[in-house]
Amino acid sequence: MLSVLFLWILLALLLLCLAIAYGAYRFAYYSPHKGQNDPYMSPYGKPYTPDDQPMYDLIRSMEALPWEEVWIRSRDGLRLHGRYYHVKDGAPLQIQMHGYRGHAFRDFCGGNKLAREAGLNTLVVDQRAHGESEGHVISFGINERWDCLAWAEYAAQRWPGVPISLAGVSMGAATVLMASDLPLPEEVKGIIADCGYSSPRAIIKKVCWDLPKYYRVLYPFTSLSAALFGRFDPDSGSALGAVSNTRLPILLIHGETDAFVPCEMSREIREACASPVRLETFPGAGHGLSYLSAPARYGRVVLDFLHDIGAAP
Repeated sequence: MLSVLFLWILLALLLLCLAIAYGAYRFAYYSPHKGQNDPYMSPYGKPYTPDDQPMYDLIRSMEALPWEEVWIRSRDGLRLHGRYYHVKDGAPLQIQMHGYRGHAFRDFCGGNKLAREAGLNTLVVDQRAHGESEGHVISFGINERWDCLAWAEYAAQRWPGVPISLAGVSMGAATVLMASDLPLPEEVKGIIADCGYSSPRAIIKKVCWDLPKYYRVLYPFTSLSAALFGRFDPDSGSALGAVSNTRLPILLIHGETDAFVPCEMSREIREACASPVRLETFPGAGHGLSYLSAPARYGRVVLDFLHDIGAAP
């Protein structure tokens, strides 16, 4: 009788663990796509005040521009969507990757304007499980880094010999950094990473610890949930590991009052980097808001870097 009771208790605990793991998966990794086609919606459920109006003006300007729809396939078979903005034949290209539960128009409304005004053509990507791209699993850069490689290969094949820079914001920044040690085409000259995190594990833990205490129970289950339901290992890659093996020059940008991805993470990335690296921090800037906090300085920093790596007109 006791052995049967013990088995029932064991089964109940197992089911409870699976339920918590699934909750962790839905919380951290699952994307239903609903609502993510609205660039005016904050991914964190609250407005960007006081910076929201300038941001919305930039979004509206970007929405009004003509663009070419682009599709590629990921290495695991997903259709990935992008928007190509043409400024000039033969101009350098910048591939731009947005952040976690983000939108290309919102996260790059400033960066895209800067690139266009500098004379760059831009390829603005919908990350997997976002926008028009397929998929329902956000893997914090683990799978997205291979998508970045696929976009770079597409661009190098379509515009052979044209210098390419990779740019990302938040998870997009981590994505381009995590792609930095992959076999990127020789056309890729450097990386711009705005408020990127050091590793999926580090940012997941930080976010869980920022939540009310009863949510913290999810953290120990995040690896299990990623493996069981997301089919990936969040510890199989990191920005820190990738930049320690890269040859590409890197520009790191971070707001000093970033409450989501701590500025310290960019400092850790700078210390780990094996290639030429530069870190620029912006006082008073929150997460992904460095451009809006000081557009003139942000522009000078980015353009100086692009000229230095040979990826500017």
